[in-house]
Amino acid sequence: MASLRDIRRRIGSIRNIAQITRAMEMVAASRMKRAQEAILAARPFSEELDDVLARVATTAVDAEEPLLERRPVRHVAMIVVTTDRGLAGALNSNQIRTVLRWIADRATQVGDDAPRVSAVTVGRKGRDAVRRAGIPVAAHFGQFGDRPTFADVQPLARLVTDDFRTGVYDEVVMAYSAFVSTLVQRPTVATLLPVEPPTLGGAEALRTDEYLFEPSADILTRLLPFYVANGIYRAVLENIASEHSARMIAMRNATDNAHELIDELTLVLNKTRQATITREMIEIASGAEAQAR
Repeated sequence: MASLRDIRRRIGSIRNIAQITRAMEMVAASRMKRAQEAILAARPFSEELDDVLARVATTAVDAEEPLLERRPVRHVAMIVVTTDRGLAGALNSNQIRTVLRWIADRATQVGDDAPRVSAVTVGRKGRDAVRRAGIPVAAHFGQFGDRPTFADVQPLARLVTDDFRTGVYDEVVMAYSAFVSTLVQRPTVATLLPVEPPTLGGAEALRTDEYLFEPSADILTRLLPFYVANGIYRAVLENIASEHSARMIAMRNATDNAHELIDELTLVLNKTRQATITREMIEIASGAEAQAR
């Protein structure tokens, strides 16, 4: 049985851990609020951009743009967006598991002609995980911070678009954690290149608007790289909001578990102290009885 000093020492250490996890929960909660506001503000712009691309694509049907070209897939680039830091629950492990499952399913569907997969990682956790899985890392980008700007993702967007144009990659997919709510973050794998122009639905599909492009119809050449960069930027914002939400929940659970453990150890401490007192009283009584004889 552990001594009273050992139990008190353990209770003190757990109480210190609870204070740290509580502070981390509060920090994550404040950052989560900003991250949620950022992604909620970015979603309407992305939806409007989808609508613009759908209208332009239906008009410029004869335009030849490399980012729209579909060709036999021999080499796939997968952009894996994770975090640099841990203590975010199962966020990163769920994301990596989804990536590996996607690669395995793709190999099963294609068979012997399965394409090679190279990873372009954003975040240290994803880079380490794909290396352990034996997936070559073509490029690595550190996490873009808690408040990334559109300019921060431009180098990554240029890298994948240039490699797709030159034929280094035949397909580019992106894996990230989509923010659904504070309690739900959904691992997502989406195709980034070649660009699949969104389709108009409902009453919008019945409109027969005609557009006249001046000086030429090369608007797709300008719009598509921006569309790809915006998709990456939105994925980064989604992942940041998911990270802070998952970390806040993980730290709250850790704090609650620490308090429960403190209560259990306190009960053990009281029982041990009571047993010690009882034993000492029995020894005193036995000693007094022996002297009386």
